[in-house]
Amino acid sequence: MNKELENRLVIVTGGGAGIGRGIAEACHDAGARVVVGTLEGKLDYPGRDAIDCRQLDVADASSITSWVDAVIATHGPIDALVNNAGVTITDSFLSMSVEKLETLWSVNQRSVFLMTQAVARTMSENGHSGSIVNIASNHAGATTAGYEMYAGTKAAIVAMTRAMAWSLGKHGIRVNSLSPGLTRTETIAAGPANEPETEAMFRTWHATGRYNSVAEVAKCAVFLLSDASTALSGSDMLADQGMSALLCAEL
Repeated sequence: MNKELENRLVIVTGGGAGIGRGIAEACHDAGARVVVGTLEGKLDYPGRDAIDCRQLDVADASSITSWVDAVIATHGPIDALVNNAGVTITDSFLSMSVEKLETLWSVNQRSVFLMTQAVARTMSENGHSGSIVNIASNHAGATTAGYEMYAGTKAAIVAMTRAMAWSLGKHGIRVNSLSPGLTRTETIAAGPANEPETEAMFRTWHATGRYNSVAEVAKCAVFLLSDASTALSGSDMLADQGMSALLCAEL
């Protein structure tokens, strides 16, 4: 059986739950050696004992380089990075606090820059090519009130990805972003989607009549990390079942 990421070392930040966990598991199943960074530290991945889960706070800028160095010391050169760690904080525009702004910026945007910088440095120093995927959101292109800063950080990820592709392409490093729409994570399933009326409304927002499963988004990430996507760098993959097309049409 062909495994797209056979024996490659892949780092996934924010891989403890939701989309990040799905990506970590999908990379493992595609043959990769996976290191997950989570706030919680050690977590179990039943049936996937080869996943190395380590404590990482991406908001702590001073710890990122040493964390990457420790991973390399244990596992060797890094082949791929998925910048998935992120937070969703919404509030009315007039009520959004500086503290919330700082959290959104440090976790969603700054950490992507610093993690990519730390990993890309090791790749370039070792003459090691690689693939980097930054998880953005369909809010980067079509959003609504209350999401001003969240959408801003995700749009920044898409823009940074384009620039990073040019900065790192000469080192054999591809950089792409993945922008999921509404996805049935544990949080969504246990919260709003648990109400039949809300679930039905969610479905009307999508051209396909349904919204993403975590596994579907994870498959997109594996594709972008794999050699099947070598023509892509500086691209944003919009994976939202046509939701953005509806939003843009209504605008």
